[in-house]
Amino acid sequence: MSTDAERRHDPSVRGFASDNYAGMHPEVLAALALANGGHQSAYGDDEYTAHLQRTVRSHLGARAETFPVFNGTGANVISLQAVTDRWGAVICAETAHINVDECGAPERVGGLKLLTVPTEDGKLTPELIDREAHGWDDEHRAMPQVVSITQNTELGTVYTVDEVRAICEHAHERGMKVHLDGARLANAAAALDKPMRAFTNAVGVDILSLGGTKNGMLFGEAVVVLNPDAVRAMKHLRKLSMQLASKMRFISVQWEAMLNGDLWLRNARHANAMAQRLAEGVKTVDGVEILYPVQANAVFARLPNEVSERLQKRYRFYFWDEAAGDVRWMCSFDTREEDVDGFLAALREEMGR
Repeated sequence: MSTDAERRHDPSVRGFASDNYAGMHPEVLAALALANGGHQSAYGDDEYTAHLQRTVRSHLGARAETFPVFNGTGANVISLQAVTDRWGAVICAETAHINVDECGAPERVGGLKLLTVPTEDGKLTPELIDREAHGWDDEHRAMPQVVSITQNTELGTVYTVDEVRAICEHAHERGMKVHLDGARLANAAAALDKPMRAFTNAVGVDILSLGGTKNGMLFGEAVVVLNPDAVRAMKHLRKLSMQLASKMRFISVQWEAMLNGDLWLRNARHANAMAQRLAEGVKTVDGVEILYPVQANAVFARLPNEVSERLQKRYRFYFWDEAAGDVRWMCSFDTREEDVDGFLAALREEMGR
């Protein structure tokens, strides 16, 4: 059989721009092939999606209801819609992905008001939440109904189990629900050396955006309803928000490959370990400052812009705050030790010019 397709990239090239740059894990690729062939019912009424419900419950509790979706923005928007009224608002950190990196989708598509709070390390606290948790009876103000946190955060920091529990208890005492954006939840579990349930359903999170793409899947995330009593009409919201996959088995089988064994955890542990290797190496380079604790698979650093611009010609990565000289370096499940060491050598060379 012939094909016109050609490989148009060098698979040996690695960068540090995003864990989205990585391909899919070979075990995920094999699972996709396993699900192919023959006919299965569409729109989630297939054997793989049915089995996924049982798999996720083994990780996230017997009440968990799983809704595979295409992407993280979609997962976040429909999760937040499911736990808010039309007049509702969401309290989140200023750095939250829903505030900074989703093109206004929560506001424009979800119709939600975001009440943002500045943080030092990307993490909310009960005290920070209270800056916006007020005015429920004021018809002139959007009503705070949800607290949304990210685990791990957009700054690479990780909430402890007790920190998430405190946020959930505080929010629930005030009649609010808790959404967790878990785009990198596996990395947080690896960092904490805790099962995912320990800092989600076990401590009171109501609804979860569960991320797999950054951890080795081809595409697909999932909304996991942890507290069905807090959520309504998720099936309808998923369809309304254009997140209902017709051939859903190909999302679900990827989740099966990740969650049935320990692939999700192996991938995350490796990415975190590579970030630690990178951070330890960076500490030996004069003139480079690490900005936040390196707790998962991200390293944030500050160095001269001209050095970063030269280095970017050799390795892909992004500025985080170009005016300040801040950059972000991400490690992935397929980052190799030699990739890290080569990057560090290039960094030292460029800093020495």
